[in-house]
Amino acid sequence: MEVSKQELEYPQKLLSYMDGFLISKTMFTACELGVFDLLLEDGGPLSASTVAERLGTSADGTDRLLTACVGLQLLEVKEHQGEALYSNTDLSQIYLTKTSPRTLYYSVAYYSQTIYHCFAYLTDAIREGKSQYEKAFGISSQELFEALYRSEEEMLKFMQLMNSIWNICGKDVVTAFDLSTFTNIFDLGGDFFKDPIPDADLYILARIIHDWTEDRCLELLTRVNKVCKPGSGVLLIEALLNEDRRGPITAQLYSLNMLVQTEGKERMPSEYVSLLESAGFKDVQVRRTGKIYDVILGRK
Repeated sequence: MEVSKQELEYPQKLLSYMDGFLISKTMFTACELGVFDLLLEDGGPLSASTVAERLGTSADGTDRLLTACVGLQLLEVKEHQGEALYSNTDLSQIYLTKTSPRTLYYSVAYYSQTIYHCFAYLTDAIREGKSQYEKAFGISSQELFEALYRSEEEMLKFMQLMNSIWNICGKDVVTAFDLSTFTNIFDLGGDFFKDPIPDADLYILARIIHDWTEDRCLELLTRVNKVCKPGSGVLLIEALLNEDRRGPITAQLYSLNMLVQTEGKERMPSEYVSLLESAGFKDVQVRRTGKIYDVILGRK
């Protein structure tokens, strides 16, 4: 990929990459402190001092945070009688407030509280080729899901995270294929390596296969295939890598996240086709949605 002379003189792209985690953590912090929720609930623009008083934060720190959020186009600011007043942008109102039906708040919280900490060990993960979850949280990757479901509170937090991304991707993945021929559809969850798999025409495995090694993926898909009747199938929902290894960058970063947190990885369409065919499925088709998650359908 050719780089412009201007970029070589002043590497703006590299500088923006260096600032990437600063940007993320600024947004995470504003969410965690409840900045966007406060501005929504109050219903009108507020000064930095009022926001600080309501949130119990320092006046100076709050002023700097709100100003940075304006720069990130997460907040709007206007002057009134010599005082700066802040309000949510439409984007923040829709996606960063807890009560919005399209909220990404729980995804943001997971990124801040879990992924951010795991990525501190990315160098070790690359060197060792294995999960760093134990270093980050004292829990092995094998016990990851037991930890996530260790209490009802933790389970609900994880489920809120999982559900939030479907606010922006759900419709696209369920309409990628014509599923009208399947009358009994089951969204596979629980301990799917041990629990009985109920009868269904179509089994949906959403963001499941990417958590596991090739052997474990094949084990699970083979279990599903064995309970499938002729004509029934399996629908995988995953972030697909391009075959030419040139993107999408989101899936590439997700694959690094799978390394630091789990035993799995993101895969190319050909890899999912191979897994499904090895498990006994045929007529495997892939549909790109243009968003984060894509869809693979296999039939028995």
